[in-house]
Amino acid sequence: MSKTNPRSWSDLAPRLLSALVLLPLTAFILYLGGIWFAALVGLVFAGAYREWEIMVNVKKLSRQGYLIIGLVALSAIAFPISGAIGTLIIIAVACVLVLFSPSSPRLWRIGGLLFFGIVIVAILSMRGDASLGIIAGVFLATCVWMTDTGAFFTGRIIGGAKLSPDISPSKTWSGAFGGLIVGTLSGLIVWVFATDSPVWIGVLLGGLLSLSGQIGDLIESAIKRRFRVKDSSDLIPGHGGIMDRLDSLSIAVLVVFIVGATHSNDITKIANGFLAW
Repeated sequence: MSKTNPRSWSDLAPRLLSALVLLPLTAFILYLGGIWFAALVGLVFAGAYREWEIMVNVKKLSRQGYLIIGLVALSAIAFPISGAIGTLIIIAVACVLVLFSPSSPRLWRIGGLLFFGIVIVAILSMRGDASLGIIAGVFLATCVWMTDTGAFFTGRIIGGAKLSPDISPSKTWSGAFGGLIVGTLSGLIVWVFATDSPVWIGVLLGGLLSLSGQIGDLIESAIKRRFRVKDSSDLIPGHGGIMDRLDSLSIAVLVVFIVGATHSNDITKIANGFLAW
């Protein structure tokens, strides 16, 4: 077992304080659903795309950049009104603006827009307008955020071999396994109390979301290393930027969307397809 560095716990208090503020607010707006949840998703992903624009451009935002950020926010708000089609049309307009922009990393900017647009559709489709959307959201958030918590504490306490030193030097195999166990078991508690589906399916899906969340974290770390950025920003104390909070959740919600759509054969019943077995 490696000796724990006292400095490695210096970000624990800011992390806890941020969670105490953000988690109740997110849970309340998830409960409200509808335009309120869409507005929150739009605000959050507009902030995430702002960080993306700054990172890939390596310069201050232009007026066009602010316009595109506004379109990302609008694309989420359009979902309760016109569904996924409205969201994707607005994202497509933003992509066209990038194509006709002055010299810039167009492929990275368009790639970010397409990814965020698809994730916005996945999140809002999962929530839908039924109570099952609340349960699916709670299960998703529990698996992802408890994976992060489990990885944080296990990695700091046990340490050991690095998971991927070239991509993310701070991550360890012990943290990855600890996160997988804590995230899966925490999600299973939600699954058992909130659904009538078999326990073994809850274990499989919880583990799948935990793993996909960790993969999302590594993907973002690789992209940040490509652009020589440590954190996407310092907006959230102890966590970094909005992208640093959404990386795991974004990949995991795509898994929820794919499983839910495949099982229900209906993209309007994502939560039902994901939870009811």
